[in-house]
Amino acid sequence: MKPRYAAPNPVTAEGWQLQTVTGPSRLFGANGLRTGPDGRVYVAQVTGSQISALDLDSGTLEVVSPKGGDIIAPDDVAFGTDGTLYATEVMDGRVSARDTAGRTRVLRDDLPCANGITVHDGRLFVGECRDGGRLMELPLDGGEPRVLLENLPSPNAMEVGPDGLLYYPLMTANEIWRIDPNGGEPQRVATELGVPDAVKFDSAGHLVSTQVASGQVLRIDPRSGDKTVLAQLNPGLDNLTFVGDRLLASNFTGEITEIGPDGQTSTVLPGGLNWPLDLTIAAGTLHIADGTYFYRLGANGALETVGMLFSPGYPGFLRGVDAVGADEFVVTTSGGQVARYRPGTGETDFLATDFDQLYGVAAAHGAIVFAELGTGKVHCLQSGRVETICSGLHAPVGIAFDDDGAALVAESGAGRVVRLGSAGPDTVIDGLKCPQGIHVRDGRLYIVDAGAKELVEFDLGSKARTTIASGLPVGAPPGVEPKPLKGMPPFSGPQGPFAGVTSAPDGTLYVSADSDGSVLAIGRR
Repeated sequence: MKPRYAAPNPVTAEGWQLQTVTGPSRLFGANGLRTGPDGRVYVAQVTGSQISALDLDSGTLEVVSPKGGDIIAPDDVAFGTDGTLYATEVMDGRVSARDTAGRTRVLRDDLPCANGITVHDGRLFVGECRDGGRLMELPLDGGEPRVLLENLPSPNAMEVGPDGLLYYPLMTANEIWRIDPNGGEPQRVATELGVPDAVKFDSAGHLVSTQVASGQVLRIDPRSGDKTVLAQLNPGLDNLTFVGDRLLASNFTGEITEIGPDGQTSTVLPGGLNWPLDLTIAAGTLHIADGTYFYRLGANGALETVGMLFSPGYPGFLRGVDAVGADEFVVTTSGGQVARYRPGTGETDFLATDFDQLYGVAAAHGAIVFAELGTGKVHCLQSGRVETICSGLHAPVGIAFDDDGAALVAESGAGRVVRLGSAGPDTVIDGLKCPQGIHVRDGRLYIVDAGAKELVEFDLGSKARTTIASGLPVGAPPGVEPKPLKGMPPFSGPQGPFAGVTSAPDGTLYVSADSDGSVLAIGRR
């Protein structure tokens, strides 16, 4: 099955070689699932702004709404009786309708964190997955919503049961409720779960729900609330669907799993990395920040989960990361926080907060330097105090220290890397298209140029510049202009790409290939 982005074969300079460490991803994660009128499984992918349709018989995966298209950050989908696809766009607070001819129109754009969606008897229901969220019926002409309930603790993917009642999970309350869509008092169905985020019904009328924190798929008796564990999967489950009597569940990683009637499981689509973002080496092991997940590379090349959004002490959507110990990392989050994270003990100390789109971070000499893309500033945190050490930069992202202890910054919007000194920023190298991750080793600066899709080596002494790899699967695919991902509080702030680079003790360079979801190793022959 094809990866999500078919990159040209990368080319390395003479004396260098490239290997794929983790394979490309098929999807940009897997969020909402819905079986369409054509029998295919439609998969919403928030981080990729993409909807794909999976044919279970042939294994064919077709992009229905592409990255860069009209639908932005789709989190859940539903179908009308005429075949219209309705999608919630969680980061833009929108609900859009895509007709069978492929034309898209926005029904509403004033529904913050619009997430769960379902259609029943020609009626469209939508929920806002946020604290204080609303559950609504949305007229198909885009008219004023009819609010069924409000001030709910993060309602998510809902469904109307055989009894005609609308069932909905409340993630923050860890409960499932129901209400008559024509009005009335809500009733609690089940509690003490594993953080339910989606409900559907099987052909026998049983309620089936995914649990994002525990990884369980539960069958629940809607009359008594009694629970049966159908399967224990990895935490990070997001949604489910039935294709006939075949049950499938999605995971944030993009994994889609089929659960058989006797509890056996089989992988329909393997999981992978959503982006990936920044990279670092701790105790000789590669660690990968992937937003919702933090991984290390196992001895067999497999990704091992170090922490994830619903694990104890996880700091939030991770973007920048720098190891400062065997089990200690300085990180930046999309929520605008700088933190010290110890995944082994499940502890996070927040060191500084309330910044606008933090990206790269580097720690050395008792100082933590980090880039704030939203304001064009670079800050230094030392002895508990934050000082702005540079402002007026054009989209600063990557951070590194040179061998003299000076901070270097990848100014992605200006196509250059600068050194920060007392007199302000001094250009180290320019003429780049969109530099992101940077890394210094043995007097050489390594730059991931996401615009040119290259890895550049720059000798800080001689000023010699060499493109050591080109055609890399980083940045947006050719011809695609990604729409901004505005974030979905409280789970994340604005999300964006960041192709990182680091090196192992033996000198091997690792690059996060955010376009196809792989990690690459580039080393001398």
